[in-house]
Amino acid sequence: MFKHFFTALALTLCIISASVVITLDFRPLYYADIHHFNLTEETGYSEEMIRRNYDALIDYNSVFYHGELSFPDLPMSTEGRIHFIEVKNIFVFIQAVLLPVGFIGSLAGIFLLKKQKPVYLKLTSVLSLAIPAVLGLLIAANWDRFFVLFHKLFFNNDYWIFDETTDPVIRILPDGFFLHCALMILFLIILGSVICLFCYRRQISKYEG
Repeated sequence: MFKHFFTALALTLCIISASVVITLDFRPLYYADIHHFNLTEETGYSEEMIRRNYDALIDYNSVFYHGELSFPDLPMSTEGRIHFIEVKNIFVFIQAVLLPVGFIGSLAGIFLLKKQKPVYLKLTSVLSLAIPAVLGLLIAANWDRFFVLFHKLFFNNDYWIFDETTDPVIRILPDGFFLHCALMILFLIILGSVICLFCYRRQISKYEG
């Protein structure tokens, strides 16, 4: 049973980290939010300029990007730069450590259990549903409070509280966009859970048949 639980944990880690990476790289979500939040009118910036600076930020957060962050059109304070470095460290850890560990652990577990009933798939479905259920309740209860607690948990300073006069990039990053990112991550995790449950039932039917 330990092997099943280990494989389920690895698969859950893989699903969660993949959901974060996919959401980070899914730029159409932000492009749609430019219109949803009327950012061109709110900021006075052109859509092309907003996209250009957002793309620079996303490129910077890639594990494959080496170098300092530089916005094409916007200034940045020392505190803002430090915060973005901390954010990049988190994303790089997810991309370079958590995702590969989860993926390799999943493959190893599946290989070791290939002749057994795939109980690990059912466990993965339950584990990966429990996480979005808890987070979904917290978000639904009070998104603003959740947003603040998230930053206090992952950052040991208040540099994430931007002053738009020194870090105008915050003007093109509304809280609502981060809410949409959180919802997309939750959706992808739930989708992964459903796929695992579907695969489990399909495999079990073969054993019973």
